[in-house]
Amino acid sequence: MLSFMIDTLNYDNPLITRYASQEMSQLWGSQRKFSTWRRLWVALAEAETELGLPITEEQIAELRAHTDDIDFDVAAEYEKKLRHDVMAHVHAYGDLCPKARGVIHLGATSCYVTDNTDAILLRESMRLIQRRLVTVIDRLARFAAKYRDLPCLGFTHLQPAQPVTVGKRACLWVYDFVLDLAELEHRIGTICCRGIKGTTGTQASFLKLFNGNHEKVRQLEKRVCDKIGFAKAFAVTGQTYPRKIDSQVIDVLSSIAQSAHKFATDLRILAHRKEMEEPFETHQIGSSAMAYKRNPMRSERICSLARFVMSMPANTAATLASQCFERTLDDSANRRLVLPQSFLALDAILIIAQNVTEGLVVYPKVIERNLQAELPFMATENILMAAVEAGGDRQELHELIRQHSQAAAAVVKQEGGDNDLIKRLRNDPAFAAVNVDAELEPRLYIGRAPEQVDEFIAEQIEPIRRKYDNILASETSAELRV
Repeated sequence: MLSFMIDTLNYDNPLITRYASQEMSQLWGSQRKFSTWRRLWVALAEAETELGLPITEEQIAELRAHTDDIDFDVAAEYEKKLRHDVMAHVHAYGDLCPKARGVIHLGATSCYVTDNTDAILLRESMRLIQRRLVTVIDRLARFAAKYRDLPCLGFTHLQPAQPVTVGKRACLWVYDFVLDLAELEHRIGTICCRGIKGTTGTQASFLKLFNGNHEKVRQLEKRVCDKIGFAKAFAVTGQTYPRKIDSQVIDVLSSIAQSAHKFATDLRILAHRKEMEEPFETHQIGSSAMAYKRNPMRSERICSLARFVMSMPANTAATLASQCFERTLDDSANRRLVLPQSFLALDAILIIAQNVTEGLVVYPKVIERNLQAELPFMATENILMAAVEAGGDRQELHELIRQHSQAAAAVVKQEGGDNDLIKRLRNDPAFAAVNVDAELEPRLYIGRAPEQVDEFIAEQIEPIRRKYDNILASETSAELRV
């Protein structure tokens, strides 16, 4: 088990100690990384044996027996002496496998283990993110369906606009995630492994091992790919797999983070308006000084972590752009930070997002009050048309509505009073033939919003639910770690 004990002397990465899941943390942990290196060495030895190289079954059995019992202290001592992490682990593995020592890493370059391992970890991490993303989509879609026809004030430019419904607005949040899922699926489906390409991607060392037999080298790569779970290797590489891949993967993570940030920001604004809230627990403290506070800390945390993930594409883009010719080593230290931490942060974001979507609180009375405060202005066009139909002059009526609207706005803005526009129109003889109050029904102004929710869920969400029914059937409620 991965320990989450706090080291009181040294810096702890909060992504590990506070936010991300153990599942994602273990995926990028040292045990998983270096045991994968050893499995790659086993796969290479097996494939080389199958194609005729003099490696015995006894040697391969010895390698298989020690894939997981890694002495990290021994490896660290070797690295201190050799200043090379891969060779340090070759020697540490060789100490446990004396019979197979001489065939470990045969024909390979360091990136055979480092980059193939990264490809494996990237794909598995994306699958974990996929699982979390599908769950958030499902939970938000349930919320959208529940509130499909609850009218609420719309906003453009952060100013009151034509009414929508709570469910229709939620579909905007969901759809961003749906589009992200399509991109994520594409990346999972198209990522390749590095294969066995040699020091500069020419496979020269393997061609030498097989005495110039090109077909055997091709077969070796295919067999290794099969053994490590990939349909194919990248078509061409330098010493590393194309760093374009890191950039593309991190772009997808950033896109999901952007969607989460938008959702959480909207929710924070709605909490400010007291229309909706994220979950707030019985003993939760909003402020150490202001005991009445109900701060949207979950949504704020989503935004905070999302900002971190959203900053990463610039990093991977710079790494890609600066990889001269077949490879430079200035990518290495950088990637040790960017790749795992981007996944850890997004893992945390989606756990929090699921927790929020499973406990969203809606206040219909506040929503109605806020809508009614602005609805008189929005109803004026309908009132105008009704007055014209009753025989009024359109231009004269328009001018009267303009004057009444400005006067009512002055009461609200300058005097802090209630919007009295409807009262003014009721008392104006020019509108005597109009049932002004009948035009204040909110559902007159929400268009097809409820039907759009139904159609969106049927056409966009249900296919996702069917495709990932095994994931949704097994997912449990999300809880925050802190």
